[in-house]
Amino acid sequence: MSQSRLRRAVVVLTALPLLALGAGQAAAAPAPAVPAPAVPAPASQVAAIEDGVARTLATSLTDPALRERLRSATAAPGGAELAPLTAGAPGLAAATTRADRGIAAAKGLGADLGPLLRVQLADPSMRAALDAGTAPLVAVAATDDHARTVRAYDTAGRALGLDTGTLPTRPVYLVDIDTAKAMTAGIELLRREFAAQGLGPAAQAASGWWGTKITSIQVNDDEEPWFKGAAEMFSLVSGFGQDGKVRVDPVTMPYLQYDGTVYYPNQILVNWSNYKYNLADVVLMEDDGDTNYLALAKAVAAVLLTITDQGAYIPLVNAVLDALPASWWVDDPDYVDSWYTLARTSTGRLNGARANGWMTVEPYWVSQL
Repeated sequence: MSQSRLRRAVVVLTALPLLALGAGQAAAAPAPAVPAPAVPAPASQVAAIEDGVARTLATSLTDPALRERLRSATAAPGGAELAPLTAGAPGLAAATTRADRGIAAAKGLGADLGPLLRVQLADPSMRAALDAGTAPLVAVAATDDHARTVRAYDTAGRALGLDTGTLPTRPVYLVDIDTAKAMTAGIELLRREFAAQGLGPAAQAASGWWGTKITSIQVNDDEEPWFKGAAEMFSLVSGFGQDGKVRVDPVTMPYLQYDGTVYYPNQILVNWSNYKYNLADVVLMEDDGDTNYLALAKAVAAVLLTITDQGAYIPLVNAVLDALPASWWVDDPDYVDSWYTLARTSTGRLNGARANGWMTVEPYWVSQL
């Protein structure tokens, strides 16, 4: 996907690469008997949908025309949208259409969002084997930081477990979600739902307003395994609105994709004209593909609406974290880090409470045109 995912755990595994067997190539001598990696079961509704498409795509690759379209379309970084590639493969086209709709529903998004599934080559180094005619495998981009294996399919539809600690020598296509597209729709849904629940809307400034601008930011991580893509990040900025009620402002951060990389976005994080007090909190999140934005909005609203203005600022990070659905804490937490009591005058480097990231900020005056 895009990190679909920032990774916070080092995967230390025994190498067990698959042998690359090209078309017409003689099989290598039998290797010593080693237990094959277990084939993992899909971990969520979205993962199960993707898994079904991966198997259908793999068996469809016996069609030379489809195989060539896929090879050409995935030459560019980030791969390609899957739906347009399914022309001439009715079974795959129908499965992809159903999957796109099912994923949108599972994420709480509208059925009219359009295609969400993408396909990409797992690693650029696999291109040579693919171009030489080696039969590819098809896998789903895993979301579990601690996964020891990734489920993949061959053209016969057989499930294989790929060792996550070793880059396969056989080409692997990854089926994943266009999380940038899904997150854009999800953030808009969060805004609508928060406003409908009384956690908005924004106040109107007469002549301009003070903001807090992110000048640089980095999220820490230990490793980016071969089966992961780039992250899709967003923040929930919370505080008390001018009416004294709790408000939440979702802020998309599409540039924040890889661990250990410093980004310089010059992005406005907080619009202080929206808030009654000179303090706000920030919770940094990640969409790992199975994020249900509607469920998130309802869960957060249900908790925050119980908090009333006591005439002094109350930190809201813990309330937001307490509201997260339980699935956000299983295996691969979508919660990345948080910053308490960010002030309008905050300047310089601010370390996250979880010590998983930092950002440098400065006050910024936004003038009205």
